[in-house]
Amino acid sequence: MNKSTEPVNTGKINSIMEGTSIEGEIRSDSNLRIDGKVKGTIHARGRLIVGQTGVIEGEVHCQSSDIEGTVSGKITCQDLLSLKATAKIQCDIHTKQLAIEPGAVFTGNCSMGGGVVKEMDPVRLRTGGEERGGDDDARSRSQANR
Repeated sequence: MNKSTEPVNTGKINSIMEGTSIEGEIRSDSNLRIDGKVKGTIHARGRLIVGQTGVIEGEVHCQSSDIEGTVSGKITCQDLLSLKATAKIQCDIHTKQLAIEPGAVFTGNCSMGGGVVKEMDPVRLRTGGEERGGDDDARSRSQANR
């Protein structure tokens, strides 16, 4: 790991309390707990904790995370992402490890491990990688049925 991506464990926790709303970008060199609302991008070099009243709309980049609240957007987690029973997640997730408790709601895509898996265009998937347009695709099906 290089110095900028090493997790920081200072024992300190930055907190955004219930009733607080922030719009913009947050960068934290330590752990971060959110019980309020954040709209924007979060970069946490430590653990991100989203409490039951916490709401995030946007992108999250963190070392590890425990989520009890609501997140919509995109989550990139370097280690373990843990969705607790009260979590409501509507986003795309990229993480090394994922734990989902019974009761958690997750809607979206998830890629785990190494590189990010790109979604394939349904047309390319159906045609074996060759992109075909309307008439060509219809002709191909017609010829295949002969």
